[in-house]
Amino acid sequence: MQMAIGFHPKPVFFGIDRPQTFALLCSRRRISGSGVSRRRFKGLRLRPSRVPEVRVLCSLELEHPVRRRCSPFLESALLPSVNNLTLDEWKAVPDIWKTTAEKYGDRVALVDPYHEPPSKLTYKEQLEQEILNFAEGLRVLGVIPDEKLALFADNSCRWLIADQGIMATGAINVVRGIRSSDDELLQIYNHSESVALVVDSPQFFNRLAESLIPRADVRFVVLLWGEKSCLNSKAVKGMPLYDYREVIELGRESHHTLLQSCKRGEYQESETIGPGDVATLMYTSGTSGTPKGVMLTHQNLLHQIRNMWDIVPAEAGDRFLSMLPPWHAYERACEYFIFTYGIEQVYTNVQNLKDDLKQYQPHYLISVPLVYETLYRSIQKQISSSSAARKLVALALINISLLYMEAKRVYEGRVLAEKHGQRSSIIILIDWLLGRIVAALLWPLHNLGVKLVYSKIHSSIGISKAGISGGGSLPTNIDRFFEAISVKVQNGYGLTETSPVVAARRPNCNVLGTVGHPLKHTEIKIVDAETGNILPYGSKGIVKIRGPQVMKGYYKNPSATSEAIDVEGWFNTGDIGWIVPKHSMGQSRQCGGMLVLEGRAKDTIVLSTGENVEPAELEAAAMRSNLIQQIVVIGQDQRRLGALIVPNKDELLAKAKMLSIIDETSELSKEKMMSLLYNDVKTWTAGCSFQIGPILILDEPFTIDNGLMTATMKVRRDKVAAKYSEQITNLYKW
Repeated sequence: MQMAIGFHPKPVFFGIDRPQTFALLCSRRRISGSGVSRRRFKGLRLRPSRVPEVRVLCSLELEHPVRRRCSPFLESALLPSVNNLTLDEWKAVPDIWKTTAEKYGDRVALVDPYHEPPSKLTYKEQLEQEILNFAEGLRVLGVIPDEKLALFADNSCRWLIADQGIMATGAINVVRGIRSSDDELLQIYNHSESVALVVDSPQFFNRLAESLIPRADVRFVVLLWGEKSCLNSKAVKGMPLYDYREVIELGRESHHTLLQSCKRGEYQESETIGPGDVATLMYTSGTSGTPKGVMLTHQNLLHQIRNMWDIVPAEAGDRFLSMLPPWHAYERACEYFIFTYGIEQVYTNVQNLKDDLKQYQPHYLISVPLVYETLYRSIQKQISSSSAARKLVALALINISLLYMEAKRVYEGRVLAEKHGQRSSIIILIDWLLGRIVAALLWPLHNLGVKLVYSKIHSSIGISKAGISGGGSLPTNIDRFFEAISVKVQNGYGLTETSPVVAARRPNCNVLGTVGHPLKHTEIKIVDAETGNILPYGSKGIVKIRGPQVMKGYYKNPSATSEAIDVEGWFNTGDIGWIVPKHSMGQSRQCGGMLVLEGRAKDTIVLSTGENVEPAELEAAAMRSNLIQQIVVIGQDQRRLGALIVPNKDELLAKAKMLSIIDETSELSKEKMMSLLYNDVKTWTAGCSFQIGPILILDEPFTIDNGLMTATMKVRRDKVAAKYSEQITNLYKW
């Protein structure tokens, strides 16, 4: 890394027309030659046309030199010795924007229809320039390299610009969403030692003005959306407040001045960001225990950008629909990657997802399993509400397509096999022939389903190339259903600590039940939980990862870092899984080396009999029932398993009426509800190794707002167990 100390040229401050900005600058610099105190300048408005004020500014001297660090390729115009870099020579994440601007200039990069004002940004004239201006605006406000800025906001085009602007200064952004609790946000802000706050909206700021700001050291606040007039400014007692446009204007003026200086050959000395520098602090979801600050470097994220095309072969002009929080590592890495290929990203949300899928017809949807489950239920509900004849035809064709895809997997060699044993050549040949024959017989009916039923589904959800699922386990029935209706869903795997993608299914080898092959330059091994010995393919154990995407460590937590990453660089994921054995022939010949996950080691339930149970398998099986909205399997230290169930009351009522358990005017009692649920759970989990015993029906669903789900929509098992501890105890008394 080139190390240098630089100074802002005097004209950088000419455009400042805000007392807060000048007060801030004066608080960080010594004014010499006049003996003027900061208080004397309070309320002074500075304009370029007023010469005496310019003279005052020109007398500014820096008590301490201001360090300047920049993204070497993005800001190459300001550096005398940086030549054009190629994709493999990017040193920092913001470097990607210069490449994309040069390649895709006038193409639309971002469409953000739900913020005011609605936004549509092109790659060169708007997106790249906004990032440069935001970064320079932060420098004018006094942000220096390695400082942490809290970016607490939800998905939007301005989130991306703020995120990349902060990174481009060499500062580190600390990210979280607005649905996190006040206590969690305060803990993250203080633990990360953030110095300033970038927030989503006036409403969110006003909430923090009462909870976080009085208990944190906040140098200034930047508002991404909305008007400053809506802020509760009294609560912050004169703290400098800037809206998005003000920061952009400050940066534009300063950047223009710097470019003019460079044209005269007067370059400002700067450090350059290096691949090993920390880019962001991302706090884990905290499904159990306190969230930890994951330090991800530019190198970690660049590994994802350079290697994800094998999973998502995006092309210029492809449209992606974005709805996940971008501070979630999965969404964030995918966004960085797809922009390097000139795509168009449309921002949406849960409320508008269904309509936006139909309107924008995205080529790709990158999301979590819950979204695909929601789409599945919506499609099933649409089929169920059709006329009896249409419903019969649709269900029959879907069942035929399921059989067709199963036969197709057999002859294409995409059937999972845990064991190493190779079957005889004759049996392999018979399997292949049977698969071919069955598929050939069913293909006309499957094709009929595509034309009569599936094409209508496709027109309502788009996703013409693939849906990419990550951030959790994708239920098998959902996986099989989308395959049957010819909507490709590729499942992947990763963690915040691995930037996040470790493995994923490829478009040309999409094996159901797996999370695919490892990404390039990524090693995976399975070890025995007790001895740590490496296990052979086909054996279940703890999944360990080594590669360029593994985090630098946990912030201010060396003990947790050393516990997670050993001296050889292997990261312990805490997940249980196995690697598919390699076969040169037979039903599994395409599956060798793929990773299969079985659950979390920490989620393992140990019964009083000493048996270990992975609840994920049972929960996935039970969720196939349309009577169940959510389920959490319990039973730690008990003789048998139980379950907490949030029922789908509309479906329960409909089934009770269909079975004549109640008439049209009666209400469904809790006992009858319990009986229906228990029978359905028993039916759907019949093929599992363990069975569920007593169940507890819950009226309140698990949500982010009540603290029972993480912001990435994973159930917080410890919180659920704690909240319903008394009811769980009573459940096992009978």
